[in-house]
Amino acid sequence: MRQINIQYYKTKIGELILGSFKGKLCLLDFRYRRMRKTVDNRIKAGLNSDFIKQDDEVLKRTRRQIYEYLDGDRKEFDIPVLMVGTDFQKSVWNALMKVPYGFTSTYSQLAKNINNKKAIRAVASANGANAIGLIIPCHRIIGSNGELAGYGGGLPVKKRLLKLEQKNTVLNVGEQDDLIGKKEIRSDVEILPM
Repeated sequence: MRQINIQYYKTKIGELILGSFKGKLCLLDFRYRRMRKTVDNRIKAGLNSDFIKQDDEVLKRTRRQIYEYLDGDRKEFDIPVLMVGTDFQKSVWNALMKVPYGFTSTYSQLAKNINNKKAIRAVASANGANAIGLIIPCHRIIGSNGELAGYGGGLPVKKRLLKLEQKNTVLNVGEQDDLIGKKEIRSDVEILPM
């Protein structure tokens, strides 16, 4: 059987599990999240592989970039990723990757972005099934009412990540004027001020 290299990584936001397969990151998630077994089984079955505790270059780069991100020194990741899920889930995860650092969007807008505006609950489910957190930024999705909605690492961690990104986002004067107190549509992502 093939193998997925995994490592555990203790961070400021909790202990993470990282996994790589054939030079691509396939797992970056909270070690103790509620859906841990479900996510792990989906990845193992999808790649016909088992988890082996072994380090590699992708995992080392990932740890370094997570550290930089959590320290406020990195806004984008350049790790190759391998999404393991249904075509629908992958379409949601690809849409998530278009939500910029320092901004939020909603489940409703994500559904519109994938041309399936009635699939709000399915989009929320796919968001919750995301196995590559931070890089596929599911923490940037909030409820349509502006409230924080579920997160694998817990709502306090989600709030902390959003505050970190907001603190490190510098807008020019025109952008500030556009964002204060209203929604702004930017191409295919509804951007909401945090």
